[in-house]
Amino acid sequence: MKNQAIASKLLSIHFVLHLVIFSSVVVCNSFGQLNVFAAQQNPPDPCYNEEDESVRCIPDFVNAAFGREVVGSSTCGVPPNRYCVLSRPDPNVEVQRSCHICDANSPKRRHPASHLTDLNNPNNLTCWISEYVQHPQNVTLTLSLGKKFELTYVSLQFCSPRPDSMSVFKSMDFGRTWMPFQYYSAQCRRMYNRPNRGVVTKQNEQEALCTDAHSSMDPYSGARVAFSTLEGRPSAFDFDNSPVLQDWVTATDIKVVFNRLNTLGDEEDSETARDSYYYALSDFAVGGRCKCNGHASRCIRNEEGELVCDCRHNTAGPDCDRCKEFHFDRPWQRATARDPNECVACNCNLHARRCRFDMELYKLSGRSSGGVCLNCRHNTAGRHCHYCKEGYYRDEKKDITHRKACKACDCHPVGASGKTCNQTTGQCPCKDGVTGRTCNRCSKSYQQSRSPIAPCIRMPRDPEETNVEIIVEEPNQQEPCGECRGETNKINMRRFCRNDFAIQVQVLSREDHGEWVEFTINVATVYKRGESRIRRGDQQMFVRARDIGCKCPKVRVNHRYLVLGDSEYQHESGEGVAIDDRSIVLNWQDKWDRRIRKYQRRERRGRC
Repeated sequence: MKNQAIASKLLSIHFVLHLVIFSSVVVCNSFGQLNVFAAQQNPPDPCYNEEDESVRCIPDFVNAAFGREVVGSSTCGVPPNRYCVLSRPDPNVEVQRSCHICDANSPKRRHPASHLTDLNNPNNLTCWISEYVQHPQNVTLTLSLGKKFELTYVSLQFCSPRPDSMSVFKSMDFGRTWMPFQYYSAQCRRMYNRPNRGVVTKQNEQEALCTDAHSSMDPYSGARVAFSTLEGRPSAFDFDNSPVLQDWVTATDIKVVFNRLNTLGDEEDSETARDSYYYALSDFAVGGRCKCNGHASRCIRNEEGELVCDCRHNTAGPDCDRCKEFHFDRPWQRATARDPNECVACNCNLHARRCRFDMELYKLSGRSSGGVCLNCRHNTAGRHCHYCKEGYYRDEKKDITHRKACKACDCHPVGASGKTCNQTTGQCPCKDGVTGRTCNRCSKSYQQSRSPIAPCIRMPRDPEETNVEIIVEEPNQQEPCGECRGETNKINMRRFCRNDFAIQVQVLSREDHGEWVEFTINVATVYKRGESRIRRGDQQMFVRARDIGCKCPKVRVNHRYLVLGDSEYQHESGEGVAIDDRSIVLNWQDKWDRRIRKYQRRERRGRC
């Protein structure tokens, strides 16, 4: 009874320490056994407060060993063997000895390691028992927790006399490497070259200690030995601000090594004592929390059946140990009681799907923003995709988040001295004597020349003639045809996305009206409308006579076409459909219908 009281006191000390540090309620279903991931009934999300603001959240405190597999290096019963239990209920009486058979093939006589992490009933103990142990043979028990946990104690309940010396190790990388957690020995210096009951300071908070505290207990009682991971550690009560202790309590696996038997004074070669030379445990408990770094309130099984944190605060990873995609505007940090350290989305003005974090920019911004957008779309550029790339200018009529916020400069190939325009006004750099936003007219007192180098020269006469449109003449041709930008013979997702509208038409008739050619068309299918007024049925389609003359696009009566274009290009009347040399006009193929409808579905899902 005295030894049980000591063991209970050790656990009580541990539980109080745990409550102070982690501020939570321990949920138990039996002594040393804790409910695994106890569910709350219709709870609000603990990771957010009533104002939907992020707050630190942590999973329930559990026995992380419950139901987990334990691998023992030695287990009795193969072949069947005898073991004897020693007991002495009163120090004044002789040691009592009762012997039994261990048989791995008998359900009632088997003692596998799985008994260590099942439900622990003190009235009906199920014990793991090792084989007969010969000195200096070591016996090990290895427990895998399945993911990273933050542990507060490791507890062992013995069915046999406690060993003279044993050690507890932990792994943080699923058993690839191990580091000592705690040593127990009546001879610390001799067994582990460590002082008995050493002192922990802030300089050695990750040092494993050795103690002989268990040696003072009655060796026949088989009581519990409990190790508190934070007891005596100076930074325990400032756990949030101690990365050293946060690392110290983190483990994916626990290994217990029994290094030396307690022979109770018997001779090691005694045949009578031999059947009592074994290790036996009824309970292997590991108390702690699923490690989620303050960004999850529970752990769940993923599609592969692995235990992972159910991450909040825009975090990701099995331990919520990184920011999820596109949330790299500030660095990932563990949540604290004062600051949940939620990951923040990059500001890319809806023009990018990926970004990265830049520490230098973060520091220069006063630690407020460090996200850099990658692969800006819609002709934008910059850290936040907040200005137009070279060759485009800002359309002030549209918000910067609009996919057509940037318009092409469209500088005249002859009248402009470059292709890059002013990104605010769209004004192209004009040659001497040339004017217009796109540099397509001669200035006042200038007339057109036949030179592409100096397309406009000062007029010797008629200074009143102004605003002559630039045309570089070639022999026998008033308006030379340039490269047809819309010429193509293929339809793909990229072309579908880049155009405002996509329609299937039948050309019914044609009428020439000087600068424009008017076609009457029947719109059979509208695949994409954009901001235009396109509808099914008969309506007009306008094309400049010059574009028709250059066969860019090629449009003939009584033919069917797939037409893709820009809704901003319109006829001066504002009616019907207008297309130019940038529009795509393809002879219709019936097999395209299914493909284009697939493009429609992808665009609705935001794939454009």
